[in-house]
Amino acid sequence: MLKKFLALILVAIITSALLAQTPKPEVTQYTCLMHPEVVQDHPGKCPKCGMELVPVKKSNAKHSTKVGAVDSTAREPMHHHHMEEGHAMDEMKMQSSVNLADPMSREGSGTSWLPDSSPMYGRMFMLGRDMLMLHGAVFPRYTNVSTRRGDDRIDAPNWLMGMFSHPLGDNAQLGARLMMSVDPLTEGGRGYPLLFQSGESWHDQPLHDRQHPHDLFSELSLTYSQKFTPDLSGYIYFGYPGEPALGPPTFMHRVSAMDDPDAPLGHHWQDSSHVTFGVATGGLVWRTVKIEGSVFTGREPDEDRYDFDRPRFDSATGRISWNPTPDLALQFSHGYLKSPEALEPTANRHRTTASIIYNKALGHDANWANTFVWGQNDDTHEGKTQSFLLESDFQRGRDTFYTRLERVEKSGHELVLNGADLAKIFPIYAASFGYVHDFTHGDGVDLGLGAQFTVDHRANELDRYYGDEIGYGLEVFLRIRPSLHRHHEMVDAMK
Repeated sequence: MLKKFLALILVAIITSALLAQTPKPEVTQYTCLMHPEVVQDHPGKCPKCGMELVPVKKSNAKHSTKVGAVDSTAREPMHHHHMEEGHAMDEMKMQSSVNLADPMSREGSGTSWLPDSSPMYGRMFMLGRDMLMLHGAVFPRYTNVSTRRGDDRIDAPNWLMGMFSHPLGDNAQLGARLMMSVDPLTEGGRGYPLLFQSGESWHDQPLHDRQHPHDLFSELSLTYSQKFTPDLSGYIYFGYPGEPALGPPTFMHRVSAMDDPDAPLGHHWQDSSHVTFGVATGGLVWRTVKIEGSVFTGREPDEDRYDFDRPRFDSATGRISWNPTPDLALQFSHGYLKSPEALEPTANRHRTTASIIYNKALGHDANWANTFVWGQNDDTHEGKTQSFLLESDFQRGRDTFYTRLERVEKSGHELVLNGADLAKIFPIYAASFGYVHDFTHGDGVDLGLGAQFTVDHRANELDRYYGDEIGYGLEVFLRIRPSLHRHHEMVDAMK
């Protein structure tokens, strides 16, 4: 059924492209170079960043509007820019690499959406009309996890991502993304200690109480997007590996989780499909509503983190997303995953997720990001299990406070228990609290020193495996990432 749904979306995209009409000329409107989604019929300042709005440039030859382009008559009043900078800004568009009709700040992992008001931590480079944006983070740290199944170690979870876009005229775009991680080197095959975490395997044994490392190549994708009318657009996305239209933006791409070095305990109920070897997605966007579907490989990555797994395209998913305001991003998705675990090839999974992401800019260099996620797995042999996540991140200047609260239902099989406990379902609770202080901030690289404390609650029946002591995790870390992307960096990128 989901494959038919995806086919309908692809047919609709092709039909819309054939029927698309050239938009009619409009009266003079004003937009923001940093936030092209802000458009109004009178001059003023951008409500998001405070930058002076500029007239939208109209091309008489094609009777089309270039959102984000500056009318040459507006350059002289903009006395705080050099003429060369104003000319370069003519072609500046801060749009998503997935869909040219979306603002870049909306772009999450895969084809998912963040709130439009989300801050962007990255470094941008302009190569003519092409745009390259680099993101990433590394967390060198010491971790100590209690109980018999705990561990302590020094490691450094990390990721690096590049997003590239190349315009094809005014209404079409090619996009490409590359995401990599050297987790296989810094974390090893077993990954890092994380109490009650589960998912994937090492040496043909299921991992438990550890977070698996991510593959060297986490995303290698191409996208073609087309704007049919000012309100209607569509795109086709191919990834090997990539991320299907299932779940919220992956945890490391959510602003509410960017300062937390750990993966959520509900990762394999919510957003674990972000590294999938073989994904094809088609989507249609009407203003702030998106409907999309994917066919993809249901099997999770194998234990060789350096190779490219065989694509199967045996699973399917559909997702609807809605950004009703610049500060909100909502999604609901459902997918069928065929044989996700190599150790259980006959077990299939139906996953359903829903999420609410709220982001609020609180003035200059201050932001509050929040995420709620519900995820449900319905597995062949275990039935339905639920997960709930609530996370929040408050940043003001050099200081950031964050928290993550979770409740996940995990089977004895997931936790690698014995005997009759294998078939039981155990509720697991976890609460994390963290703080980061930046020693360098806003100068290209943010280098922060942080600490995090996590306390877990488990059923008494699990004491025979974990012992009587309280489950906790303590870590001290450095957080290294690009600084917040600001307007003046767009000018510097083109020099």
